[in-house]
Amino acid sequence: MKLKILADAHIPYLKGVAEQFGEVEYLPGNQFTRETIKDKDALIVRTVTHFGEEILAGTTVKLICSATIGYDHIDTDYCDSHGIAWRTAPGCNANSVEQYITASLLFLAARYQFNLQEKTIGIVGVGNVGSKVEAACRKLGMNLLLNDPPREEKEGNSAGMFVDLEVIKQQADFITFHTPLTKAGKHATFHLADESFLRTVARKPFIINAARGGITDNQVLKKALHEGTLSGAVMDCWENEPDIDRELLALADIATPHIAGYSADGKWTATKMSLENLNNFFGLGITPQYDKVPQPLLQEIDLNEVSPEAQLAHAVWHSYNPMTETTALQSAPEKFYWFRSNYPLRREYHAYRVIHAAPSVKEKLEMLGFELSPASEENVIR
Repeated sequence: MKLKILADAHIPYLKGVAEQFGEVEYLPGNQFTRETIKDKDALIVRTVTHFGEEILAGTTVKLICSATIGYDHIDTDYCDSHGIAWRTAPGCNANSVEQYITASLLFLAARYQFNLQEKTIGIVGVGNVGSKVEAACRKLGMNLLLNDPPREEKEGNSAGMFVDLEVIKQQADFITFHTPLTKAGKHATFHLADESFLRTVARKPFIINAARGGITDNQVLKKALHEGTLSGAVMDCWENEPDIDRELLALADIATPHIAGYSADGKWTATKMSLENLNNFFGLGITPQYDKVPQPLLQEIDLNEVSPEAQLAHAVWHSYNPMTETTALQSAPEKFYWFRSNYPLRREYHAYRVIHAAPSVKEKLEMLGFELSPASEENVIR
């Protein structure tokens, strides 16, 4: 008997592939109801719907595969106590979020005319995503402060790798959050950046939230921006999505509709991991065939007419420019979910070939993951 699977219709690279595992029905995420899932064996979902007793009770669902890194849209206690397995795709979008953070940092440096090599960034949460951001910031030459209490407890801190939040509040020019959203427990992260946190920062930092909306108290953040306690904000994740705070939207330097992890590469990895979770849980033993990720329209990045000091940002923004989405969201915030569901193709660095890069920039481009053509040695502006 074939598995009965209900999948979110907006999960990319799934249609035509998931059918190798069973009988698949597709619906938009907001149409997942107790009625539509009642006779299904497995669900492949995003974060649009909350999966708890109100939707799962009385159904035949045995497995929820979320094509996301987080799980705050799943009532894990209910699932665990009722024999419903749940799986996520940890790390699937780590490179994509790193690309988003790197592009944003370069944008802020250009807008406010400062050198990132003279700045300190505090990274709160150094897991799959935070570790990628850490590596990228090192490549940019920034000074780093890392905070991750669960990792510190597990690994120790004999080398002084981790610092507490007080150090970050006193020394960081940027504070970026990459933690899960948790409301209980020793290291709860809900409203981690609250009034007390933002009132006691010393260097007027930029706040970056590309993790979960509830990690930053949006009302307090808005107040801090108005009062000049902060230099600015990069907001990809918001409280009360899709009904985001319009005033905060206007105040943010970069404001995007929860798409930091939306590269095609990250989406493809999430889909692949979801199907592998399904395959393993039901013991299907299937070796599936996957679609390839499309190539970008303009694969070649020619830096011949770009000054050396601007080449790194130019190449990164060619792969992804957050201001395109900022302009769109600020113009039409009511289309928050539409922007997410109709997201254009976005590829990561490795999909691009750079030519005519200046020698002073080549190493950083290669470290980020760009392919460099031998033609980079020709006709270079120095």
